[in-house]
Amino acid sequence: MKKMFKKSITVVLFLILCCSLALGQEGTIKIGANLSLTGPSSMWGISELNALKMAAEKINKEGGVLGKKLEIVEYDNRANPPEAVIVNQRLIDRDHVAAIIGVAQSGTFIAARTVAEEGKTPQIGTTPTNPKATVDDKGKPFKYAFRVCFIDPFQGKIAANFAFNELEARNASIVYDVGSDYSSWLADYFIDSFTSLGGKIVNKEAFRSGELDFRAILGKIKAAPGDILYVPTMQKEAGLIAKQARELGITAPFMGGDGVGSPDLVTIGGEATEGFYFTNLADLADPALSEWLKEYRTLYNTDPVLPNPAMAVDALLLVVDAIKRAGTTEGEALASAIENTKNLKVLTTDNFTMDPLTHNPLDKPAVINVVKDGKFEYVMSYSGEN
Repeated sequence: MKKMFKKSITVVLFLILCCSLALGQEGTIKIGANLSLTGPSSMWGISELNALKMAAEKINKEGGVLGKKLEIVEYDNRANPPEAVIVNQRLIDRDHVAAIIGVAQSGTFIAARTVAEEGKTPQIGTTPTNPKATVDDKGKPFKYAFRVCFIDPFQGKIAANFAFNELEARNASIVYDVGSDYSSWLADYFIDSFTSLGGKIVNKEAFRSGELDFRAILGKIKAAPGDILYVPTMQKEAGLIAKQARELGITAPFMGGDGVGSPDLVTIGGEATEGFYFTNLADLADPALSEWLKEYRTLYNTDPVLPNPAMAVDALLLVVDAIKRAGTTEGEALASAIENTKNLKVLTTDNFTMDPLTHNPLDKPAVINVVKDGKFEYVMSYSGEN
């Protein structure tokens, strides 16, 4: 009798525990964050995580989503494709997240995307600008892959337009990383647009990821550098290229893509980066970001490293709105709601609309920044077809 009583008590306690756990899970909506929190890209990943936590806390204070609190579940992918795949698997299989925010880097997002598709979990990239991030080789969108940023053809186009029309450049030299899809494709998009405007490419020199000395290829460019030197690389390489180009006597202005928009550009390149123009997704000088920026500075005692944190907030607001409209966190219904988002107010725009044919945002604005006195300054904005 005693044994039966003890067994009954054990069963009851077990059931109570299971119910408690279930209620705890039902009381929150988990959102995965697949971010680069260590390594060369960590300045963006840490800012993304800070912004996500700040936004989630604000949403929770306002009542949460469908009566439940948001919980950000983050893991470090180190900007490494295999690591990002593992992170997605953990978030989906172990943490049972409703959606995943990240990855930032195009190649890493593409690698992790397969897991999200198999797990029927929407994944929203923050800054993966490669066109292939959300569509297959035939141009058909993957069901669960989305992004909140513009794509490389668009930023290549606006860089070319700015160089040709604003800087009045007619001849351009290019230095790019042949080992990076981001760098290689962005170089090609710039070339297509610049030449279509009537510009001429006078030099196109390649290097491989990991190289630190660019004097040999810059030496080839020195004789006829053109009116602008386009450097579609990441911040480290861009800073070194700028510094070494100036040391060799190349005086042409520099221009790059969103990959150079880190304080490391100036730290590495120093005075050589003065007047370095680049395309970006967001700008600290944007009045629309002023209140958010104030809150971020108050909470973290530092500036966010744009554009990633702003894109992360856009992604979270996109997911929250879709959950509300779908009335559920079930993967297929949530993906459908995200796909059909129209005129949503997010951090960087009041009219966020998802293109159901590409899973890219329509008319997402872009800005041109320039390094002035060691800091990034706003130059102008572009909008139009992404």
